[in-house]
Amino acid sequence: MEELYAQYRALLFTLAYQLTGSVADAEDAVQDVFFKSFDAHPERLEKPKAYLCKMVTNHCLNQQKSARKKREVYVGPWLPEPIRTPEADTLETTVVRRDLLSYAMLVLLERLTPTERTVFVLREALGFDYPEIAELLGKQEANCRKLMSRARSKMGISEAEPVRAEAAEMEWISRFLESLEQGNVDHVMSLLTEDVMFFADGGGKVLAFKRPVQTRDHVAQVLLDGFQSVQGNFSFETAPLNGETSIVIRSGNETVAALFIQLRRGKLARMYAVRNPDKLARVQVVE
Repeated sequence: MEELYAQYRALLFTLAYQLTGSVADAEDAVQDVFFKSFDAHPERLEKPKAYLCKMVTNHCLNQQKSARKKREVYVGPWLPEPIRTPEADTLETTVVRRDLLSYAMLVLLERLTPTERTVFVLREALGFDYPEIAELLGKQEANCRKLMSRARSKMGISEAEPVRAEAAEMEWISRFLESLEQGNVDHVMSLLTEDVMFFADGGGKVLAFKRPVQTRDHVAQVLLDGFQSVQGNFSFETAPLNGETSIVIRSGNETVAALFIQLRRGKLARMYAVRNPDKLARVQVVE
């Protein structure tokens, strides 16, 4: 079992994280599944990947039912918990980065039912084929294809459109931060799409917008005002989170926000700011 744990832990964590949007819940799912697998009948472990993925999937489907109820009373927008993806390549980190959906896609997954989300993650993130997905979920292959089509429709992704969202590169982020630092309103506006939206998750524990900020004028003003108010007291750094370059705001060694940027044709279309301190524990500075 220790060999199976070493071989499949990264894969199972990636699956569980994308099904729940929570690092803690993903870790619990993996630990619970391996604990139960110690008593599994040997025949079930003849195909360990399929068996373990099915166990994790079932665990997360049960988790999602209770999670949806909690999110109905959550203060403000609920955003997934960020995870650090180290730049140094190891077998485990390479597996995680390769199979991670972008942060923007994780946000869109919240529009789906638990079963739709499961089909989407298994297909698009982990590359399972439809017969495998059907076997894992105990459904017909045709039904899984319909669930996938419905998921794409809810997420606003056409069948011909690639799933990977356009993430910001270091050069773009540097220009963006420079424009904010200079207070250059016109330049900031030029970097935003007409329908740009800004989401902030404070969870009722820190100050954050309870509704998404919309329109280019409003978002530009919020970003400029926010940057000017914290400049000098906080540091802005880039960090590898969720397999992409993100902006981390720190006060000393404490991370106070993680910002994710989604581009569309080179302009900022969506910004997600995670401010809930409970969700930032795993992106703190590691000495």
